[in-house]
Amino acid sequence: MSIKNIVFFIIYISLAVLSVACTAQTSENETNGNIELSSEVMTKESQDAITPEEILQGLKDGNERYRNNDLTPRDYPAQVRNTADGQYPEAVVIACIDSRVPVENIFDKGVGDIFVARVAGNFVNEDILGSTEFATAVAGSKVVVVMGHEHCGAVKSAIDDVEMGNITALLSNIKPAVERAEESYEGDETSSNDEFVTEVAHTNVRYTIEQMRERSSIISELERNGEVVIAGAFYDLDTGEVIFLD
Repeated sequence: MSIKNIVFFIIYISLAVLSVACTAQTSENETNGNIELSSEVMTKESQDAITPEEILQGLKDGNERYRNNDLTPRDYPAQVRNTADGQYPEAVVIACIDSRVPVENIFDKGVGDIFVARVAGNFVNEDILGSTEFATAVAGSKVVVVMGHEHCGAVKSAIDDVEMGNITALLSNIKPAVERAEESYEGDETSSNDEFVTEVAHTNVRYTIEQMRERSSIISELERNGEVVIAGAFYDLDTGEVIFLD
């Protein structure tokens, strides 16, 4: 082997050793906690202390972190252990089942922070109303968010009068919002018109909140007493932004 090749070989070995050492050091730093992982969870004390307005602001702040790719690093095994004996979520979110809407992530929430009820088209029926009553009146959540989203397939199917198995009955819960939107919308009232689909999705959120107030005396009373705030929201699939509706 020539001297030149020997030199190259020594340099190669040195770089390889350095790379292994750096990797080991990085792993050791992570293990030693240089990347701080949050193990905090909601407790009865923290749930009692926080206001509905603070919860809503926290959801908005969490969504901003999500959009900036700055989610809170979490120690999930520790959070699992810390919530094993009880849960004290601050909010309940009623959302669509759409796989592109990862509810906990888009609000930067961890284990035990929020309840999530999901059904195609984010409407309320007896089961979801009962679940929401449990979340608020029993478990102490102070905010209810009904969240629709852009390009919702359930909304489009309701517009198109799709009939298929149990989907037909499901879509009947969204049809009133379609009919209400058609009363005021001027333009192409079809599922191929994204603007109209969005209008129906917004209307569906507001209609769902209306139904919640009418069909649940428990939730409406909590809202009247200022113990619970109900908010409508809309998730933008293109940007990841949650827009809270008036």
